[in-house]
Amino acid sequence: MNDDTPKTTAAAPDRPRRRASRLRLGLALAAMAIALVGGAGIVAAITGTFPRSASAPARTTTTAPVTPTLAQALQSEYAAVISTVSPSVVVIETSSGLGSGVIFDTKGDIVTNAHVVDGSKTFKVTLANGAELPGKLVGTFTGDDLAVIKVDGTNLQPATFADSSKLVVGDIVLAVGNPLGLQSSVTQGIVSAVGRTVAEPNGAALPNAIQTSADINPGNSGGALADINGDVVGIPTLAAVDQQIGGSAPGIGFAISSNTATDIANQLITDGKVTNSHRAFLGVQVADATNAPGAVVVSVQAGSPAATAGITKGEAITSVDGKPTATADDLLGVLAGLTPGQTVKVSIEHSNGTKATVTVVLGLLPG
Repeated sequence: MNDDTPKTTAAAPDRPRRRASRLRLGLALAAMAIALVGGAGIVAAITGTFPRSASAPARTTTTAPVTPTLAQALQSEYAAVISTVSPSVVVIETSSGLGSGVIFDTKGDIVTNAHVVDGSKTFKVTLANGAELPGKLVGTFTGDDLAVIKVDGTNLQPATFADSSKLVVGDIVLAVGNPLGLQSSVTQGIVSAVGRTVAEPNGAALPNAIQTSADINPGNSGGALADINGDVVGIPTLAAVDQQIGGSAPGIGFAISSNTATDIANQLITDGKVTNSHRAFLGVQVADATNAPGAVVVSVQAGSPAATAGITKGEAITSVDGKPTATADDLLGVLAGLTPGQTVKVSIEHSNGTKATVTVVLGLLPG
C-alpha cells in the first residue's frame, strides 16, 4: 500500500493538465482553421481577439497585385513601341512600286530610301490613319541611299530619332513598314552587327550600316527600325541575298543608321542637296576584272582625284590604302571607310600587265 500511494497521488494532477493542453490545442487549431477562411480570422489569430458577435460588420479583404512575368513585360514593351512608331510610318507610292517612309518633322518632311523614290518627283503618300496626301521630292543622295519627300498635312506625328552610335549587338529592334503593301507590318529581331559596309545593287556602298535579324521584306525599305524605347535607330534598306539559291537570306537585313539619316535629311531639307557627305571620292566608275583580281576603270571623271593622279580608263585598281580591291564592290567598300582629304596609295595594273603605285588625295563625294 505504501508503494502504491505515491503513484496514485502523482497521477491525479496529470489529468487536468492534459485537459488544459488539449483545450489550448483545440483553440489553436480553431484559430488556424479560421485563418484559412478569411481576413477576419487572420486578424483574430494575430491579435488574440475574435469578433464579438455574428452581426459584426465584415472586414474588407485585399488581394496582392500579380507580378507580370518577363514575357508579359516584354510583350507590353513591344506593344508600346508599335503604338509609338506606327503613326510615324507612311506608305510611299510611285509609278514603279511601293515603299515606306518615316515622318521626320511637323512640316511634312519624310525620310525614305533613294531607291524607293527611284527617279520620281511626285508621290502618293498614305498616312497610318489612312489619309492620302500628294508628295513632292525635296532631294536625294544616292551615296547613302537616302531621300526626303514632303507633304502638306496637319497633325503629323514625327518619329523620334535616337543616337545610333549607342547601339550594341544584342539590342532588341523592330522593323515597322509596309512590306508587300501590308501597311504598318512589324517584324522583330536584334542588332546582329554594327558598322557594316554594304554594297547595294545600284553600286552605292553604305558605311556604318546596322545588320539586324528583323526580317526586311520588299516594301520595308525606307521604313523605321526602332529600339525598345520606340525611337528610330535606322532606316531599313535591303536584305542580304543568298548567292547560291537566290532570294533573300533569312534573318540578315541592313539598315542605314539614324545618325547618317538625320544628317543627310537635314542637309537635303536645308539646301536641297548634300553639301558635306563625309564620304571619300576617287572619281572613277569601275567593273569587275575578268582575268585577274581588280576593279577595272570604266571611266574617269574629269578633274577628279583619280584624274589628277593619272589613273586612266582600262587600268585595274588592285588596292587602296593597302587594302585589296579584288572586285568593284571591294573598291566601294574600301572608299566608304576612308575620309575626304586623306592621302592614300593606290596600286594599279596597266592593260599590258605592268604595275604601278600612285598617290591620291581623296575628294569629297558630291551630293
